[in-house]
Amino acid sequence: MGIIKVNNIKIYANHGCLEEEAKIGSWYRVDVKVKADLKKSVKTDDLSDTVDYVHLNHIVKEEMAIRSKLLEEVAQRILNRFFEELKMIKKATVSVSKINPPIGGNVEEVVIILTKKR
Repeated sequence: MGIIKVNNIKIYANHGCLEEEAKIGSWYRVDVKVKADLKKSVKTDDLSDTVDYVHLNHIVKEEMAIRSKLLEEVAQRILNRFFEELKMIKKATVSVSKINPPIGGNVEEVVIILTKKR
């Protein structure tokens, strides 16, 4: 078993419960961690024998572009796509962070972390 991580994917999106968030948007950070059997890929040096991190990033960008009120819903959609499209994944964790959330106070970020297993 091995781990592939894609860290600090920065995306501007329009998530949130407030109407202002839908109009103005804000910055988000997404971190991804997937577990898969990488024994074959370390021997073959072939992209088809591993989890393509370009594909992971592509899924994150597409799902983050779809507006949601809750970050939980966005993270779950990302996880669902990972498991639908990348059959090698055994376990995945997605962390979605809203940078400088409008919650009244000096808050750097709020973070939602979800994990799913096959």
